[in-house]
Amino acid sequence: MYKVIYMKADYEPWWQFEGWEEHVVTEVTYDNEQEASQYLQQLIEEFSKKYMNMMHKKERFWAFWSDDEREYCENCADCLPVYHGVIWEVVEENVKK
Repeated sequence: MYKVIYMKADYEPWWQFEGWEEHVVTEVTYDNEQEASQYLQQLIEEFSKKYMNMMHKKERFWAFWSDDEREYCENCADCLPVYHGVIWEVVEENVKK
């Protein structure tokens, strides 16, 4: 199974801090790798056009952000960028024998 996850937070998706799942906006699941990959590429292309900045890590995380989209962080007393994170997950399913 393949998942394409879109999360929105004040940190990049590869950090996956405790509770990161609460920042998930959408999670799309596919049984077919080609369909999942096509959706992933479509989402990356869409975000690349929409946001000025992009960073890619570990071949499965993408972060997109713009300098003008910021949120105030009470813990750090500063305005932080809003990151639009995309995560590619391959889920190995356990098969009972």
